[in-house]
Amino acid sequence: MNPGYAESMETATATTTEVIASRWSMGLAKLDRWLGVCTEIPAAILVFADILVLLAGVIARYVFNAPLVWTDEVAGIIFLWMSMLGSVVALRRGEHMRMTAFVSKSSPETRAFLDVVAIAAALAFLVMVVYPAFEYASQEAIVMTPALAISSAWRAAALPAGILLMALAAVVRLLRTNSVTRSVKALALVSLVCAGFWLLAPELFPLGKLNLVIFFVGVVGACVFAGVPIAFSFALATFGFLALTTHTPMVVLVGRMDEGMSHLILLAVPLFVFLGLLIEMTGMARAMVQFLASLLDHVSGGLSYVLIGAMFLVSGISGSKAADMAAIAPVLFPELKKRGAKPGDLVALLSTAGAVTETIPPSIVLITIGSVTGVSIAALFTGGLLPGVVMGVALCAVVWWRYRGEDLSSRKRATSREIWRTLVYALPAVILPFVIRTAVVEGVATATEVSTIGIAYSAVVGVAVYRQFDVRRLLPMLVETASLSGAILFIIGAATGMAWGLTQSGFARDLANAMEKMPGGGAGFMAISIVAFIVLGSVLEGIPAIVLFGPLMFPIARAVGVNEVHYAMVVVLSMGLGLFAPPFGVGYYAACAIGKVDPAEGIRPIWGYLAAVVVGLIAVAAVPWLSTGFLK
Repeated sequence: MNPGYAESMETATATTTEVIASRWSMGLAKLDRWLGVCTEIPAAILVFADILVLLAGVIARYVFNAPLVWTDEVAGIIFLWMSMLGSVVALRRGEHMRMTAFVSKSSPETRAFLDVVAIAAALAFLVMVVYPAFEYASQEAIVMTPALAISSAWRAAALPAGILLMALAAVVRLLRTNSVTRSVKALALVSLVCAGFWLLAPELFPLGKLNLVIFFVGVVGACVFAGVPIAFSFALATFGFLALTTHTPMVVLVGRMDEGMSHLILLAVPLFVFLGLLIEMTGMARAMVQFLASLLDHVSGGLSYVLIGAMFLVSGISGSKAADMAAIAPVLFPELKKRGAKPGDLVALLSTAGAVTETIPPSIVLITIGSVTGVSIAALFTGGLLPGVVMGVALCAVVWWRYRGEDLSSRKRATSREIWRTLVYALPAVILPFVIRTAVVEGVATATEVSTIGIAYSAVVGVAVYRQFDVRRLLPMLVETASLSGAILFIIGAATGMAWGLTQSGFARDLANAMEKMPGGGAGFMAISIVAFIVLGSVLEGIPAIVLFGPLMFPIARAVGVNEVHYAMVVVLSMGLGLFAPPFGVGYYAACAIGKVDPAEGIRPIWGYLAAVVVGLIAVAAVPWLSTGFLK
């Protein structure tokens, strides 16, 4: 054979291979762009629609005294679709929260492999749950909504649609990885692990309560430390526990996830996220920070005190810690970073401030405790003030200690004239938190609706006062809102499913019985309650946990002689500590998502703040007067 001919054939073959590979890559890129357009634009439209629907409800009820009975129902339908589409956007962009503290310490090759394993693990759950999701939506078809009298399938269809689109996004991400071999190995590993658990089912079933440790400690821990997104870590463990150790149909798991994501209070999450972005875009955030800096910039750690105070100011209004943080982080974080603050320290302080501010009235968690246990809500509001002060002082002490050696030579104390000038300029922005809180307290809007008042106020102030309102930024802001909210809400949905699995296993009743028999009377019961609610708080926000465990635990507290108001404060603070304590605290990852900070960056600085929270919690638990001293 002619050597020249053979060489030309090899060159042609290589060129053909390159062309095929190029076309394959271009096709995948085109599919990815199509998926982005088909999810991002509808998600943005749904966020905007929810704002309009809820604002219309407030105006109709308060201004025209003609309530619209359908607004909550329509908002709920839109909300679930927005959440699921937002989850798709987050998965496509790689924005679902994951713990990378351990992954980042591995070799580059291992890190790249674990990144692909994380996608493969998410895909495994989505494939396993897609049929139950369709089954759940079909069952909901026979349920009619009360206000609109339409089938609930219009709302429930968001679950299978979102799961299918997430699966497609995961497949596209796997196909677009640089190494086909790595993707195949990751898929093979995940498939082998799933098959192994399936084959072990006959051995797992007789183990009873030990399966709680295997799945909710072992599987969750392994997934989290391997870098699997937190939501999918929880979801995989719950699916495995229910499928392999119980006779529960998987459609029930989908229903519990729906319940967790559809709670109307959580609608405040995307609205506050968007409000925070809007405040930054209109220049209100800069005006507020400039004023606060004029007051405290010459003090060591001055703006960290502002962050703590801001969390105390807005906390409890929405009923969701994620929403509280979303009202603060987009406002303060960008300016604080410009002034040299470290992102890890900011998210650590935001998390711990969120953990301790739920006792400040008007707190929806305290209202929930009163409604399910019969404790006076007025007494709870009164009793929550001093514990909140104690926890705030504890955090401020850590800030003072950490920043005591800060170099302030380049900072000058602002003059009275400068402070007055920045106050006048910032006044329209500074009064926004008071507008929001007053609207709730005076009954103008519900905790869910109040963010729409803040959005309308911020838009007007941005246009009329600060003359900053870039219409071109609205679409990216709405998409970002949907993505961030979808990632947070999918975590909450997965955590709700996991909490339901724990409850149905008899864990809650066994825990209550064990606590009732603890030696040491009231002191022993209080000590074990702190530990128990820290654990419970790691997977549940305050309201779901209180609804599940309040009716069980508060009667025991009465029986052992613990004051109910005092016990409520300890329970709320313990759950807050669990919610924000890494590596399992769901709230910590929500804070990182909202602050756009890698969870690994906040791990080190958070321990000092958590130690202060523990000291404050022990003080509140040991000194009942702090909770009951001002009660009549």
